Amino acid sequence: MATSSTGFSGQGLRRLREVLAGHVESGKIPGLVALVSRGGHSHVEAMGTMRHDGGAPMRRDTIFRMASTSKPVTMAAAMVLLDECRLRLDDPVDPWLPELADRKVLKRPDGPLDDTVPALRPITVRDVLTSTFGLGVDFESMASPIRAATFERLDYSVASGPAPDPDEWMRRLGELPLQYQPGVRWQYDLSNEVAGVLVSRVAGQSLETFLRERILDPLGMKDTAFHVPADKIDRLPPLYGPDPQTGEFAVWDQAAGGRSSTPPAFQGAGGGLVSTADDYHSYFRMLLNHGLHGGERILSRTAVELMTTNRLSPGQRAARDTMFGGVAHLSCGQGTSGGWGFGMAVRTARSDYAPIGQFGWFGGTGTTAYADPANQLTGILLTQVGLSTPDSPRAMNDFWTTLYQAID
Repeated sequence: MATSSTGFSGQGLRRLREVLAGHVESGKIPGLVALVSRGGHSHVEAMGTMRHDGGAPMRRDTIFRMASTSKPVTMAAAMVLLDECRLRLDDPVDPWLPELADRKVLKRPDGPLDDTVPALRPITVRDVLTSTFGLGVDFESMASPIRAATFERLDYSVASGPAPDPDEWMRRLGELPLQYQPGVRWQYDLSNEVAGVLVSRVAGQSLETFLRERILDPLGMKDTAFHVPADKIDRLPPLYGPDPQTGEFAVWDQAAGGRSSTPPAFQGAGGGLVSTADDYHSYFRMLLNHGLHGGERILSRTAVELMTTNRLSPGQRAARDTMFGGVAHLSCGQGTSGGWGFGMAVRTARSDYAPIGQFGWFGGTGTTAYADPANQLTGILLTQVGLSTPDSPRAMNDFWTTLYQAID
């Protein structure tokens, strides 16, 4: 399934299709949807089936659980508030997030939870938006007391069950000390959830309502939400997490009756969206167009620049590379691109086929979406296979490798 495209070679697109088809034919990836665009023209491939044992075919409008690929989209809600001066980057978050006022910080990142010192300064909006507020996933300290406490109180992954409402979630977060002083170290994921609560409290609306009014509806992202309604549930495949040893498919989340089929109490900015390839294409094209969609301005040019350029110091980038380097066997290079803007990675060094300046992110449910300003290129690959094995990350790697070869 494809539209004619300019900016890609016909041979390159055929090769892209062959490589993706090989992953489906291997039996490791039941189905996928890929969208690539350049210069205002797009090419779409939908192949395989919704279920690993056959059934309905993948379609262009199949809805996927975006997991951490949610981060670049939900962050746009915070950028709207910055544009309107309802948030300021260096203001403390205390007025809106009193649970994070007067923080204690661990003396040692791997130390006991009661061995703390006062925070040297308040947590700022900038700290939250850059994932440096002092707490989060740190792959170098997975066995530490603070990691165990954070997981116990705040985690709501597929395996752990649903999250409480935002106020209760923030209350639990406020019981924990920070692992690092605010602004010192980049840590993954938790900041994005805090940013979602911050947006909701400042806007006086739920995160989804504000996001829909200011970002999703203006961009025509009609299938992007925090759950799939009943009249669309047939477009959502099961989510699989293959057994790491045997490769046997295990269902992490069903479609009908699963976690994505009902509105969540906690609208997770870090990983809660469901969406389609075309919806994400609309969003990333808006970013490539400096905040414009058609004749309508969604974000200011400077807001887009803030989001999509590196905001980390050399030391913070080095720590981030070390963290993701430790799990490179599961990500096949995804996430090891050096920099971080607001809610997304920004490449600061050329380590593979993609150039410096490419921005976007990937998700643990087998999704990836990046844009490349230098080539005016967008690429989106969506699968229903989680990162319990390297199969979907390898498909992502091969997608990007062949996509860049297809540039004409």
